[in-house]
Amino acid sequence: MDPLVRASGLRGYPVLMRNMGHDPVPLLRRYRIAEESLDRDDTLVSLRSATHLLEASAEVTGCGDFGLRLSSHQSIDVLGPLSIVLRNAATIKDALSDVIRYMFVHSPGIVVSVNERSPVVKNTVAVSVDVHLSGPVVTRQNSDLCLADAHHFLRLFAGDKYDLRAVSIPHEPVVSRAVYERFFGAKLLEEPGGATLHIARNTFSANVQGANATFHQIAEDYIFRNFGAAEGSTSDRVRQVLRQTLGTSSDDKSGVAALLALHPRTLQRRLSEEGTSFELLKDQLRKQLAVHYLQNTRLTIVQISLMLGFPAQSALSRACRQWFDTTPSDIRGKHQKK
Repeated sequence: MDPLVRASGLRGYPVLMRNMGHDPVPLLRRYRIAEESLDRDDTLVSLRSATHLLEASAEVTGCGDFGLRLSSHQSIDVLGPLSIVLRNAATIKDALSDVIRYMFVHSPGIVVSVNERSPVVKNTVAVSVDVHLSGPVVTRQNSDLCLADAHHFLRLFAGDKYDLRAVSIPHEPVVSRAVYERFFGAKLLEEPGGATLHIARNTFSANVQGANATFHQIAEDYIFRNFGAAEGSTSDRVRQVLRQTLGTSSDDKSGVAALLALHPRTLQRRLSEEGTSFELLKDQLRKQLAVHYLQNTRLTIVQISLMLGFPAQSALSRACRQWFDTTPSDIRGKHQKK
């Protein structure tokens, strides 16, 4: 099953392509990524498709440092709720532990690892970012993008304590070594290795600037409640995708199966093996979100109906009677009287 990635991982792609004189739409269509989906950071797209897209874009534009350039259009916010956890970790070491633990929220196919004793650069800590896809997939541009983002994020967290000693990449440089060294402000190691930043030990132990322990705990709790564990079941993955697609044209079984790179019958079989079904999971999520929206927002009942993927307000009313033996208005009114 191919991993997914939040659409925020491609933030800035259409702008970069157009700035370089190229229409992004043909390549997006080739790899079955809708341009409008990139306007919603929480939309999930195939990591394989995103990786192919970046590689093809570098070829079409003749820009070998396409991944590095795309990173200039991104910020720590591309990581969504994970960004709040990282911003509020006590130290760089703690932030890296968090990103290892929770990176699956952004994409289970992007894996961060840390070696506190770099085997190739003395007195440094090796921070590596790998794009994990099965089969022969060229990941040069996506690897460069992930490494560049990691560089920007660590520099943001550490401030003037950021000391990058060297960089390695998992492929032969597509552009001159000078381009990489100018971008990272550090030496590019001669031998290809993993996509790795070799940072000074003082950077590794530095405090994260502006961290707030309370915000860190709140963000961790949010991730735990909404995303569960990294090695989630098929049910967990369906819930995650439904949470992002509910109310869109992709919230049916075929749409969710496509986003999970599964045939609908395979999805149905795996859910059955876990003692549930697509319809039951969707109904449970709608029930949970209906209560949340009615009690904690000022959205109209019509708006809530649309957000939950109901064809009309009357369908939400029928569902509330089935779930709670009452109406949406009563659920909202009783909460407001408390």
